[in-house]
Amino acid sequence: QVQLEESGGGLVQAGGSLRLSCAASGRAFSSYAMGWHRQAPGKEREDVAHISWGGGSITDYSDSVKGRFTISRDNAKNTVYLQMNSLKPEDTAVYYCAATRTYALVTGRSGYDYWGQGTQVTVSA
Repeated sequence: QVQLEESGGGLVQAGGSLRLSCAASGRAFSSYAMGWHRQAPGKEREDVAHISWGGGSITDYSDSVKGRFTISRDNAKNTVYLQMNSLKPEDTAVYYCAATRTYALVTGRSGYDYWGQGTQVTVSA
């Protein structure tokens, strides 16, 4: 198993940018498909972005963030990133990263085996 730790959350004004990081412990990080999810108060957790194992050549985004967010990975640093641009108040949520070795790519909320503790992102109007 692996342990995941998110960082980079905070308070930002609408239209601003933020980059989240997810550091993974353990070996063979490149063997894991990774993803970012978020949950706002009173709402279900939703998927945000996904990246395939290995070099991360395949990515998938939810319609709500497509064109604004970018997921990437640096296997040498055991880290996956989420670059968030043109932030909106509706992006306010706790953001979680997740990992799995079961699938090469996950494109929804299900399929991940390991989850981080989350990091708060607040976007003011």
